[in-house]
Amino acid sequence: MYDGLPPYLNTALLLDLDGTLIDIAPTPDSVFVPDGLTDTLCSLRDQLDGALAVVTGRMIDVIDRLLGDAPHAVAGEHGGAIRSEPGAPIERPDLIAPPLSWIDRASVLEAAYPGVLLERKPRGFGLHFRLVPEAGLEIGATLSALVAGSAFDLLPGDMMWEVRPRGVDKGDAVTALMRRAPFLGRVPVFIGDDVTDEDGMRVARAMGGVGLRVQDVFGDAAGVRAWLHDTASRGDWGLFR
Repeated sequence: MYDGLPPYLNTALLLDLDGTLIDIAPTPDSVFVPDGLTDTLCSLRDQLDGALAVVTGRMIDVIDRLLGDAPHAVAGEHGGAIRSEPGAPIERPDLIAPPLSWIDRASVLEAAYPGVLLERKPRGFGLHFRLVPEAGLEIGATLSALVAGSAFDLLPGDMMWEVRPRGVDKGDAVTALMRRAPFLGRVPVFIGDDVTDEDGMRVARAMGGVGLRVQDVFGDAAGVRAWLHDTASRGDWGLFR
């Protein structure tokens, strides 16, 4: 299906987390890492001489807790935080934080709909409504009014709304990582499942690589994991032949 992909050893693998590597859970804190996933990622990382990264909206400390040192590099907060290699300092672009009044308003929404969860980040926040789907419209309308005319964007996610400062996205994260060793000179393969992953897919394609949507190619996160495991075992990109 994907003819012309460069040889395996010239590839850089960039992966979203929720809905791509791990299954979506009812709440952000209730996700779990399936058996064997970190071993598979470590194997791929070694085969790629380190050119494996996780690019996610989550904070980097969450990735560390879930995956340990399996990814060589991590981009968290949709590119708002980047650690280029294990042990390296976390780099952040100069972005503003949302007003405290917005956090207060989000807290009011959380309290008004038991089951809605506020996820705070250093430069933004999200409201998850998977457990209270009927709250989604009001939350979206309220947050849309808050960010109107500001330097922030309102992003739709999988049963969530996220407020993020304008000026950074997963495409920027891919660009930053691909400028550094061990990604430099390789061809990116970006895999994601959500709207926020489209920027990463777009940049990967513009660099001569591929951007793959989980639902279109693998079906779900279990399909991604199965392919990664098979790829690590074979040592080639069989999907693209």
